Amino acid sequence: MLEKIFSVTKPIIGMIHLKPLPGSANYDPTVYDMKKITEFAVEEAKILEEAGINGLQIENYWDAPFLKGEEIGYETCTSMTAAACEIARNVNIPIGINVHMNGGRAAMAIACAAGAKWVRVFEFVSAYISYTGLTEGIGGELARYRSMLNAKDIQMLCDVNVKHGSHYIVHDRSVNELAYDAQEQGADGIIITGFSTGIAPTKEKVLKARKNIKVPVFLGSGINIQNVQELLSVSDGAIIGSAFKTDGDMTKKVNYQKAREFMKEMENLR
Repeated sequence: MLEKIFSVTKPIIGMIHLKPLPGSANYDPTVYDMKKITEFAVEEAKILEEAGINGLQIENYWDAPFLKGEEIGYETCTSMTAAACEIARNVNIPIGINVHMNGGRAAMAIACAAGAKWVRVFEFVSAYISYTGLTEGIGGELARYRSMLNAKDIQMLCDVNVKHGSHYIVHDRSVNELAYDAQEQGADGIIITGFSTGIAPTKEKVLKARKNIKVPVFLGSGINIQNVQELLSVSDGAIIGSAFKTDGDMTKKVNYQKAREFMKEMENLR
């Protein structure tokens, strides 16, 4: 899978957090209409590409409070598609899509329209309690939807024990058992996170999760220049947001120097 998408080992995927989109509670066209939202996203994408990032994941991070996947509206899909297409036209690195919360069908549709190479799925199998309440696995419906779209080249990167939620209802299943379940049900890659944005998983958690796992295992939160050597030694790539932001602040713009310094460290590791 990685070889089909990226030209390097242990790829680093940077985050494009779209400003609040039409339909979301904080959308304000007097501050950021779709034209400005797209322009800002393209600018950040170009910064990350110039810094050497290997791919970009586009998501509606600022659309809080989030809807459940099946309730995500046409306005979100069309807005994200417009932004994703414009980003794709302006960079030469692959893009992926994530739609909050667990909007796998929406993400797959956007990816298909925009030429994205992967989607991120917070809950592919099993269930947990997220911001939006009970969030159930969507692997079956998503795999069938991908097949219906004739989009089998779009990879499904699936979280296990994902951040921002409670997994007590499956506490009798280890992280490795959950990862194995996702793999057996067709996940193309596994994502391991800490318990919130900016918090990394431990090396021990990653090692436990990837036992007997044959698909790539990505890190999904908290990776920075201080821990990259340790955590990338036991994983196949990483998705990074806050570490590339000015002052590490999610509300601020991506910072070329921070991203470039990180990628220099990655180049040494490779």
